Amino acid sequence: LESGSHGQAAIDVERRDAISRAHTATHMVHKAFRELLGETATQAGSENSPGRFRFDFPATGAVPASVLNEVESRVNTLLLDNLEVSAEVMSQDAAKKLGAMALFGEKYGDQVRVVSVGDWARELCGGTHVSRSGQLGVVKLLSESSIGAGVRRVEALVGVDAYRFLAREHILLNSLTDIIKGARVEELPERINGLINSMKEIEKELSVLRSAQALSQVGEIAKGAKIVNGTTVITALLGDGISGDDLRKIALELRSKAANSVVALISVNDSKPVLVVAASDAARADGIKAGALVKIGSTVLGGGGGGKDDFAQGGGTDAAKSVEALAAISHALVG
Repeated sequence: LESGSHGQAAIDVERRDAISRAHTATHMVHKAFRELLGETATQAGSENSPGRFRFDFPATGAVPASVLNEVESRVNTLLLDNLEVSAEVMSQDAAKKLGAMALFGEKYGDQVRVVSVGDWARELCGGTHVSRSGQLGVVKLLSESSIGAGVRRVEALVGVDAYRFLAREHILLNSLTDIIKGARVEELPERINGLINSMKEIEKELSVLRSAQALSQVGEIAKGAKIVNGTTVITALLGDGISGDDLRKIALELRSKAANSVVALISVNDSKPVLVVAASDAARADGIKAGALVKIGSTVLGGGGGGKDDFAQGGGTDAAKSVEALAAISHALVG
């Protein structure tokens, strides 16, 4: 552009309308929170975007779900009433007499602009708004969270964005009722909690079975023991899915089979190798330290680990090098 050039400015009407809906919705949500939580729930910040808005306010703790539901219900009921939304410029004294709310920290001149939603909500504001509350369509609160000490944030949708969100939620709920045969929507929380609890119980039972199965391998693993410099050395790559806790139980059981012994075991969990090393009192007296051996093996596995001289645990990311890691531990014992 050059000095003296002419241009034409145009308002993006669709975007402006969407922001207007969000702005009016913020005023209404603000008023509803003040009615339910008291005068301290005064706006401490907000943002109005096309189809969505957020509202910050001081509070000593999380807002109960019952209050959030009531705010949402109260606002949407007033949308159905299709209240007139008007703006009027007047003196500060006149605005105070009307009960218009001013925001803390804002500076106002002698003349102020009062935005009213019917006779229900009045607030000093210079922003753009709808002309009737019904134009908002629907307001849906999405979340309530802490953004700092004593400050809460509510995020919400309005208009078509809120409708689309609710439509997706409806489809999701129908999908869940199809998956959980015979469940009605209102029964879903109880049914899902029941399934989760059942899965937890099954996991506990499987853990007990895995542990018993793992310990049953002790005798077979012990057959692979070798004597290195007077120390019984047992190294083994076990089947996948054995937990670190079960590996520890197996290692300690194997260590008890000989007075002077070292045990190194690896199992792969979720594609990641887990390594444990156990050393007996006699082995430690000879200078063998489980923690040092775990570091050797874990380095080969592309990870790390550590622990005490009698027992240590580690792991890595390269399960393909499990045999190489055990060989490195054996080599360290020979040296």
